[in-house]
Amino acid sequence: MVELLTYEMDQVFHALGDATRRQMLRELASGGRTVSQLAEPFAMSLAAASKHIKVLENAGLIRREVLGRTHVCHLEPGPLASAHEWLGAYSRFWTGRLDILERLLREDDARKSATQKKGDQT
Repeated sequence: MVELLTYEMDQVFHALGDATRRQMLRELASGGRTVSQLAEPFAMSLAAASKHIKVLENAGLIRREVLGRTHVCHLEPGPLASAHEWLGAYSRFWTGRLDILERLLREDDARKSATQKKGDQT
């Protein structure tokens, strides 16, 4: 089970590791697009676009609907939610670290301010 989840997460992050595929996902967030529509902003061949789409499909991030000769792609957000959840652990980690740093800096500022006030009084 853990190995399966690891493999799936690897596929998602591999797919998200390419700017073209991330842009395709952004486009699909507003609705289905044909392969031609997904390829258009990149001035790439349909074959190249299909390779990107296949990576997204393998990661479970999109599904392709065949309507006659037209292939329409749709966003499948589930794997993105899993990736977001995984990243959330690191977000909480860094938030905690930054909160500690902020507290330490405020304490340091308070000590410096108190020391300066004592120096001003003498």
